[in-house]
Amino acid sequence: MRPTGKLHLGNYEGALKNWVALQDDYEMFNMIADWHALTTEYWGISGLHELIEEVAIDYLAAGLDPENCAIFVQSDVKEHAELHLLFSMITPTSWLMRNPTIKDQARDLGLIEKDEEITSINYGLLGYPVLQAADILIYKADAVPVGEDQVPHIELTRQIARRFNHLYKKVFPEPEALLTKVARLPGLDGKKMSKSQGNVIYLSDSPDVIREKVKTMFTDPQKVYRTDPGDPEVRGCPVFSYHKIYNSSEATQIEADCRQARLGCVACKQILAERLVEAFQPIRERRAKIEGNQGFVEKVLKEGRERAEKVAQDTMTEVRFVMGLEH
Repeated sequence: MRPTGKLHLGNYEGALKNWVALQDDYEMFNMIADWHALTTEYWGISGLHELIEEVAIDYLAAGLDPENCAIFVQSDVKEHAELHLLFSMITPTSWLMRNPTIKDQARDLGLIEKDEEITSINYGLLGYPVLQAADILIYKADAVPVGEDQVPHIELTRQIARRFNHLYKKVFPEPEALLTKVARLPGLDGKKMSKSQGNVIYLSDSPDVIREKVKTMFTDPQKVYRTDPGDPEVRGCPVFSYHKIYNSSEATQIEADCRQARLGCVACKQILAERLVEAFQPIRERRAKIEGNQGFVEKVLKEGRERAEKVAQDTMTEVRFVMGLEH
């Protein structure tokens, strides 16, 4: 995750929830990607240290166990930058120019116009999939748990690993993407969930804040009055999308009541708000304990750096050797 702000439900459902579920079955490295944050905010990020700590707390509150996985800050392990540099020497620019995710991100951030090509963006943004490949391959990862929007980047990582292995010697595996069950979660307004759009519910939101945000959620635009029948599935009602995830036992009945005008949008939102408050109560409780334990987050990040650094250093020793860079 990039430390550009607190983590929200889209981050949780799109990746973090899957990380928590997989941590007992894999040797796992969970990074806070501060260098990646600079690809779109290269002029500087205000309060970066505090944002890094906030993301680390969200990781831990969500259920990542530092006994099971390494939690660390990207810039604390300098080998990531070295491997990125070496990968950039063997990665054709055309591979980067074809990446659809970068184009969409650049347009969403207003860095390019709708029909403008991506030749005008900074190299850090254009080349960040190469840095991402280094982040993954430096740990010789077999699998990467991601949302569907990151699949093109995993494929590029596989291409880079394949090219490196062909040019020098087989060092890297070709990792697979482990997709989450909920690939994308809509924002409060039904559009893509984004911190910059302000249409998010944060993992750290209090019950009252959650209730207030749910009140503002977009609903079926053709269900104007309480007595109007709705069609939440076809018309893309984000409230119903959330019900299917956080209130699955009642979702079928809620859909039927909405279609037959037995349930109004206000009452539907009230039910959802309470289910969300219940679902994230364990995260709030863990968060309170972490925030009350002074020095705990710093200790977790230090130990995570040490674990990550050892693996990264071993990989780079091998990379330098096969490339003929060891003197």
